[in-house]
This record gives sequence, C-alpha cells and structure tokens, in this order.
Amino acid sequence: MTWVMQQLFRRLPVAERYPLPPREITERAAATVGYHSPEALPDAALNAHLVYGAATGALLGLAGRRRRLVNGSVYGVIVWAASYFGWAPALRILTPANQHPLRRNLLMVAAHLVWGGVTAASLIVFASAKAGMLARGRLADAHPQRKR
Repeated sequence: MTWVMQQLFRRLPVAERYPLPPREITERAAATVGYHSPEALPDAALNAHLVYGAATGALLGLAGRRRRLVNGSVYGVIVWAASYFGWAPALRILTPANQHPLRRNLLMVAAHLVWGGVTAASLIVFASAKAGMLARGRLADAHPQRKR
C-alpha cells in the first residue's frame, strides 16, 4: 500500500503533493494530546498507519472463512470510505473525501484496493500454513524434555 501511495503521489500535480491523510490524521491527533515534534511526525504517521492497517486487516481475518482477493479489495475500499467519509470527518480530523481533490482520492482508493487484496492474499497464505507446516505432527527439531 505504501509503495502504491508513493508511486501515485509522485504523479500528482505539484499543487496536490501535500502530505497524504495518514500524516494529516497523525498531526491532528498528536496536537490534541499536546505532542509537538515536527521531526518525529513522519515516523509517527508511518507507524500509526501501519498499526491502523494491521488492526483493520485483523478484522478482515475475523470476518469469515471465505477469503478471496476480490473480497479483500472490496474490504479495502470499505475501510477507505469508513475512514474518509466516516470517523475522520465525524471527529473533525479531516474534511469528507468528496471535498478532497479527485486525483488524491483516486490515489487513496487505489492504495486501499491493493492493501485489501494483499491482506486477503496474506490471510490465504496464513490459513494454508496453519493447515500444513504449522499443523499437528511429530516434533523432530525440539530439544528433548528433561526427565524429573
């Protein structure tokens, strides 16, 4: 997702290349708790975005057993809409997405499509690992237990 955001951000007109929503959200949240460190904001924004992505991705993992890439991509767009039309405007952190430049919205939607698809693909791999390489079976590499 971050890679897609970077690639598309570079293609925005210069006037639209101001910090993307994760930075804006982080800066607003930091200000509400009295945190003012401009040097640390890029790191804080990246970390907050990763944590939010992991948390919302975990919700996809809880959603059921039918995992398909397209479902993940649709979920990614739902997360985008719930964030940029829902909680962020409701908390007065950002204006609603329909008030942002179209190209920036398309960038964010594309990134969320990719994020959702990759998250779904990861969940498919995790399910396969649980059924295969992490399944029950004789342990051969573990250190023998001490007898008491």
